[in-house]
Amino acid sequence: MRSTIIQLFRATVLVLGLAGAGLAVAADPGHYAELPGVKLWYTDSGGGGTPLILMHANTGTSETWPEQIGAFAAAGYRVIAFDRRGWGKSMAEPASGEQPGSVSGDLDALIGHLKLDKVFLVGVAGGGFSALDYAAWRPGRVRAMVVAASSARLDAEPEMKALTARIDMPGRRKLPVVYMEVSPAYRSADPAGTELWMHHEEHARQKGAADQPLRTANTYAKLESITAPTLVVAGGADLIAPPGLMRVWASHVKGSEFKVIGDAGHAVSWEQPHAFNAAVLDFLRRH
Repeated sequence: MRSTIIQLFRATVLVLGLAGAGLAVAADPGHYAELPGVKLWYTDSGGGGTPLILMHANTGTSETWPEQIGAFAAAGYRVIAFDRRGWGKSMAEPASGEQPGSVSGDLDALIGHLKLDKVFLVGVAGGGFSALDYAAWRPGRVRAMVVAASSARLDAEPEMKALTARIDMPGRRKLPVVYMEVSPAYRSADPAGTELWMHHEEHARQKGAADQPLRTANTYAKLESITAPTLVVAGGADLIAPPGLMRVWASHVKGSEFKVIGDAGHAVSWEQPHAFNAAVLDFLRRH
């Protein structure tokens, strides 16, 4: 029963977002792309607009984007969201390709499968790691990029390693993840939304799913090679990737823009969808 209510809520959000713009309200039910090593689940709003690909956090799947899909499709973009291998409905297929592969490799295969040219990327948290990885690897395929609420996974950089250690909270890994990722402001204001976020997080990753490494390690030098216009969005109340941490790595992405959304935690696109969507759309329209 709970699952049915959640699915109805998700569909209603998407329909209202599209209806408010006077567009067709039929939501894409989703598809499988048979790619090397994976049956990749994705949704596609269709249309002739510039493709915009959404890359979810480690605590979510393609189901965490209803307000973004509605708003971005209403703005004229062809919005594509996919589940990473081992998350949501995307299933590893050892018989068809190497395991565990990389998110960038799967993204590149999906772009080829859909016969896309240049795309916009929007990656949040763990999705931001791979957006940066892909933009450095395939500069000719990324028109512009948004990375939000992300530490950029710069494990090889001593400065970032030390900074991450300084902001880490003792015992945080023993806490329910909702307390680290969803801000107190949102938890107090929207208990239903918080419960829905928790449902998505609890069902995001398949049991025993292998970690997908980056195609190559993210480093300052790698970020400096990125040529795509980049917007970096931080949540003002993010305990994992606060604005101060994000400004350090963002300074290595040439010409990047920086935006802070106040009161938002690590789940910035979920907590503050209107502010997040407005920042993304303003940036993309200029590129």
